[in-house]
Amino acid sequence: MDSRQLEYFVAVAEELSFTRAAQRMFTVQSTVSAAVRALETDLKTTLFDRSTRRVVLSAAGQALLPEAKAALEALDRARAVVEEASTGLRGNIRIGTLARLSLVNLAELLGAFHRAYPLVEVQVATSPTGSTGLADDVRHGRLDVALLGLPTPELNGLDVREIATVDFVALVPAGHDLARRKALRLEDLAGERFVDMPGGFGNRKMVDRAFEAIGHPRRIQVEVPELTAIPDYVRAGLGVAVVPEPELTGEPGVAKLPLKGVDLTWTLSVATLAGRPPSRAVTALLDLVGPDGRYF
Repeated sequence: MDSRQLEYFVAVAEELSFTRAAQRMFTVQSTVSAAVRALETDLKTTLFDRSTRRVVLSAAGQALLPEAKAALEALDRARAVVEEASTGLRGNIRIGTLARLSLVNLAELLGAFHRAYPLVEVQVATSPTGSTGLADDVRHGRLDVALLGLPTPELNGLDVREIATVDFVALVPAGHDLARRKALRLEDLAGERFVDMPGGFGNRKMVDRAFEAIGHPRRIQVEVPELTAIPDYVRAGLGVAVVPEPELTGEPGVAKLPLKGVDLTWTLSVATLAGRPPSRAVTALLDLVGPDGRYF
């Protein structure tokens, strides 16, 4: 058994595909297949149940996966300690974030991190499935750290540091009868058509549940992947919206109204995988964020 075999095994286990694992490891499928077969021979067991349609972990593979990840992480830490002692902190950080978050000065944060640790490679990606996708990527090792907004019950398996909490507001077209109100209850919006983000986004989940709790499930007329695009559809009269306030500035043709009678807030958090210490590079990044939240 060697570390490369474990790396290929983990890639196949996470992707559930030898083809995707090979692409992820920048090699050919035959190399991945040969490495996994050699590992199975060494362990005298089958790690995957293979068919022409799918690849799934066997019971032995499920038992090996967390141990393989732990072994690889231990090797990475050992290498990092030696390299840091001789040349400075090295490593790779994969960061996931939501698109266009005004609460986060991520560029400034990563710029400061690069100046402090120029040998650490940083990769940043956004998730088309929102906070749900980001959380899942952290749990499965595809990301090292993520900026996301999910209710507490959906943060299982993650270590989370809260960065900011903001209130939701209602958006209605300026000519709408409700635009003359000083504040709105969720009941005032019952029966309206809504503009919102897709179902995987944390703010969408929270608002859906709030309306279901009062017995008025919403009808979503328009789904858009970016929060900043929602006012455009509200202005066009295609629906109303309930969104986190700081993401939106003054929008002509749209009335922004506070909500009353409901405790509806959205929390932005930075998340890492629970149960295992983050890498030295990730720890350095979290330390740079610091308790004062100066980049947020």
